[in-house]
Amino acid sequence: MTATALPDGPRAPSIVQITRWIAQPLQMLEACKRRYGSVFTFAAPREGKFVIVGDPELVKQVFRAPPDVLLAGVGNATLLEPLFGKHSMLTLDGPEHLRQRKLLTPSFHGERMQKYATVMREITEASIASWPVGEPFALHAYMQSITLDVILKTVFGLDSTDRGGKLRAALVELLEIATNPWLMLPGILGVDPFKYPWLKIAKLKRSVDEQLYALIAEARQSGARGDDVLSMMLAARDEAGEGMTDVEIRDELVTLLLAGHETTATSLAWTFDLLLSNRHTLDKLKADLAAGRDEYLDAVIRETLRCRPIVPLVGRVVAKPYQLGRYLLPVGTRIAPSIYLLGHRADAYPDPDRFNPDRWIGVKPDPYTWLPFGGGIRRCIGMAFAQFEMRIVLQTIVPRMQLALVDGPAKVVRRGITLAPSGGTRVVATRAARAASAA
Repeated sequence: MTATALPDGPRAPSIVQITRWIAQPLQMLEACKRRYGSVFTFAAPREGKFVIVGDPELVKQVFRAPPDVLLAGVGNATLLEPLFGKHSMLTLDGPEHLRQRKLLTPSFHGERMQKYATVMREITEASIASWPVGEPFALHAYMQSITLDVILKTVFGLDSTDRGGKLRAALVELLEIATNPWLMLPGILGVDPFKYPWLKIAKLKRSVDEQLYALIAEARQSGARGDDVLSMMLAARDEAGEGMTDVEIRDELVTLLLAGHETTATSLAWTFDLLLSNRHTLDKLKADLAAGRDEYLDAVIRETLRCRPIVPLVGRVVAKPYQLGRYLLPVGTRIAPSIYLLGHRADAYPDPDRFNPDRWIGVKPDPYTWLPFGGGIRRCIGMAFAQFEMRIVLQTIVPRMQLALVDGPAKVVRRGITLAPSGGTRVVATRAARAASAA
């Protein structure tokens, strides 16, 4: 096979391309696919060329590439390192990434998650009791509250009172500022807002860090032996018998607290938006749950993650000259398998824009077309935890609450690097459903 130059792509100035990417990510992906095919290139200031990949065979090649040839941590660092830190699994590469992954994996083991089920269910039930009745409200905000409380409880053993409440308030405020989509632009241009201590976002980050380091110090001093994730982080040892430093733990905690809860909350908001827009799927889910079955529930979750992926791309950076199909990519090129384009291929998912959970009955996900959690050795370590939490929350809410969309199906809007439902999935809960929930 003869190697050629980079794939074709838009010719507009890089600042124009990145501005459109921030404002209309899915429209840009769709337009480029129609014009250039499943593989194309676009540019961003300072970041060079991005090769967007929507071809499953090429994605398989990317995910199977040696980790010293295609780097994921470097690709994430531009946007994530200022907040998550240099020691987050999302910003690490090579042996450091593998070490951190091995140390953290036991915290998300399937058997351990079963212990979290009661916590997840109780927090969801408490949230339902606070929902307004007969008036519109944004469901996304309540999903965020649920998933953040779950993270605080499972990671630290904290509830929303006292110390947990203070940390929670700072995290909520920090996330609201950090998820402004236009905050991505300074990062892409090389401006780190956290370096300016007078900015509110820098003050909030400092407050969160101070509280986290205090919790870490207290747990070390007390010799914590609980079931929470922090205790397991402190007890974990690598092959050399070394544990994680306070800075490493801080970076992983921030990653869990912010990335972990926000993505699951947004997926839950999308799930309700799609179910309420397709009432026959909601009726079928209710019937299956009432019968004690969960196969359709899993299908609903998979189909939601396919239709409405929370991030549109995953990234790698070429560290050594790399041939991707017929393209020879120079060092520094960024390769970005598109979660969205791969999940909307008609040859893999007939009628791809239709929300159809039945397509998953008896079918396992293809790791090269269904990749809401990434793939290869970089697949999200919290994948099982996130899907388990979605199952518990849906099992708790769907039988108890009668909901209706206020504004019709939501549109996709940016929320930082994530893609969220417009209006936060505005719904109304009926009084009859509230009374049933209370009963």
